[in-house]
Amino acid sequence: MGAGRGHGGRPLGLTSLTIAASGLLALLIGVAFTVLLWAINDANNSISARRASRTALVRAGSMEQLLIDLETGQRGFVITRREEFLEPWHAARKALPLEARQFTDSTTSEEQRRTAERITQGVRSFLDDYSVPLIAKARGGDPTAGSLEEATEGKRRVDALRAQFDEYMSDERVHLAERTDAAGANSNQAVTAAAVGLAASMALFAVFTVLQHRAVVRPVRGAAAAAQELAGGDLSVRVAPSRIAEIGALGSSFNSMAASLQDSRRRIMESTEAVHRRTARDLHDGAQQRLVSLMIGLRLARELLPGSERAAVDLLDQSIDNAQTAINELRELASGIYPLVLTVKGLVPAVRDLASRCPVPMVVDCEGERRIPSTVESNAYFVVAEAVTNAVKHAQASRIDVFVEFGEVLRLKVADDGIGGVGKATAGSGMTGLADRVAAFDGKLTIDSPPGRGTTLLIQIPVRD
Repeated sequence: MGAGRGHGGRPLGLTSLTIAASGLLALLIGVAFTVLLWAINDANNSISARRASRTALVRAGSMEQLLIDLETGQRGFVITRREEFLEPWHAARKALPLEARQFTDSTTSEEQRRTAERITQGVRSFLDDYSVPLIAKARGGDPTAGSLEEATEGKRRVDALRAQFDEYMSDERVHLAERTDAAGANSNQAVTAAAVGLAASMALFAVFTVLQHRAVVRPVRGAAAAAQELAGGDLSVRVAPSRIAEIGALGSSFNSMAASLQDSRRRIMESTEAVHRRTARDLHDGAQQRLVSLMIGLRLARELLPGSERAAVDLLDQSIDNAQTAINELRELASGIYPLVLTVKGLVPAVRDLASRCPVPMVVDCEGERRIPSTVESNAYFVVAEAVTNAVKHAQASRIDVFVEFGEVLRLKVADDGIGGVGKATAGSGMTGLADRVAAFDGKLTIDSPPGRGTTLLIQIPVRD
């Protein structure tokens, strides 16, 4: 009996314990990675769907802007009979076929495509059945062109189309929110799986600390250091690959988590910029258009007064000047929130517009100019704007040079001839915010700022078409 007990109670050797622990560890990691891969696959699908929704929203906004240009141009021409007011109308009419095709092609569902086709047909009907005949009447001197009935009909058509645009974009935002929620749930599952895998791994490694110090402890310490940097706000930190399968798996989990957090910050920035874009559009479409109409009316009234009515003429001239000042101030405000030229013409024209308003002489040059995804364009623009603002406020510069190079990676260079001396230790909130914005889009920021020799910022942002 004693022998049997000795045989039955014999402890497992170290090799057996190692095999058992390794087997358990492999099982846990396999399960965790199955969940991770599933979550990552769903997250990737959600990201692709969100990107498609954002593209659809941008195309809808461009199509709606064409409608606004058609309506604004025809209204200005009918009121004034001046051909220069038809320039946006001609441009919108020329761009309509391509924009309509891109708008319908960017839809994310059959229902949205049907809605987009109805909207496109409505815009074409507005142009062909109402706008073109109205302009022909106005050119022919037909007094009914400026009648209240014609104006009411135009407003009814535009309001109906904009309501359809609003419904389309509202539905697309609902889809985008649903996909964002799904991506967030997948990220939570990935984080949970990574945490469970890490806890189980550390519990088993504690038994074999001495034997596996080099193979396990040191890599885990490296991962912990990376996690500390991540907690400090550096979402670009990644764990280097390891030849040890388990540590390599841990690094992959960490990198997936960091990438998910980085994507979350990017979404927040994109959401904020969408709000800015909508606010700027509302200012342009609302108050600014009313002020333009007011100024046109004042100028027409001024032309109708005889020269002998000096008091009335002077009052109207002063009112026209005040209206023009208000328009300029409102346009400057809207441009500061989100420049319309960025949406319509792209990054380089927007930066050149920024240069025209900069109090310090600013030279803009570019290479390979082309349109890139709107999220990258807006992010790059605000990076340049923040860098220029920092140079104007703090660098005491007399010149700022901006160079933009397009390729698979968008490269931005902002250089000034100021006092220099900018570094991580001396960087203020503006430079920190700039670094966060670049990191959110997987970009890299390099600062070269020797004291007394100016500051050069080099920014690289991947372009994903």
